Amino acid sequence: MVVRGELLPALTVSSLSKEYGDVQALHDVSFSVEQGDFFGLLGPNGAGKTTLLKILTGQIRATGGKAEVLGLPVEQQPLEVRSRAGIVPEQGTPPSFLTPREVLELVGAVRGCEIDFEYWIEFFEFEEMEGRICRTLSRGQRQKVLLAAAFAGQPDVLFLDEPFINLDPLVQAKVRDWLEEYVVKGGTVFLNTHLLENAERLCNRAAIIHRGRIRSLIELEQLRAQGTTLESLFHEMVA
Repeated sequence: MVVRGELLPALTVSSLSKEYGDVQALHDVSFSVEQGDFFGLLGPNGAGKTTLLKILTGQIRATGGKAEVLGLPVEQQPLEVRSRAGIVPEQGTPPSFLTPREVLELVGAVRGCEIDFEYWIEFFEFEEMEGRICRTLSRGQRQKVLLAAAFAGQPDVLFLDEPFINLDPLVQAKVRDWLEEYVVKGGTVFLNTHLLENAERLCNRAAIIHRGRIRSLIELEQLRAQGTTLESLFHEMVA
């Protein structure tokens, strides 16, 4: 058995900054996420959550500092990082002219992995969408396709940006259960959210970001032992 401390961190962020012209979106951000963590990045809209996730997944470049995912330098090896990650963007859309099943087939072909199509079709209730292309689906249905594509690709780490938006309560519960099992089996989750209830329920570690700066790094178990809640700390840090 591999001792947890001997594993490479899932994520390492060192003095990361990002500027958009005169706007400083991220200021000297540093933290690490261990493999097997369910890590939440919490903050209000515009805090820098999505910018940070895009840097970690090689979609945009940082202005300064560095980031590694599973020991891979993101700026130098973005494709390698994405090949080992599942990504659900906040406002992403699946390929417009593919059906949900075809999206999963594409994931299997690109990643070279076997996918249990029937499992995911039943899990996300795609039976009623058989033969329909993604362009014709509702926002919630398209969100389920994005989640299925990320989960089915057997990633080592998941990057999720507000993944529960547009999902009905029953599907949210199924997704939460699946994510908890994924982490128990050794997967790592990096969750961007401002929905504190889900973060409190799912995460073992979290960071609060506000105006591009990390305001607090949190061990949820220690927070509960102190008799306080994530919500109260969040309001204290952000107010």
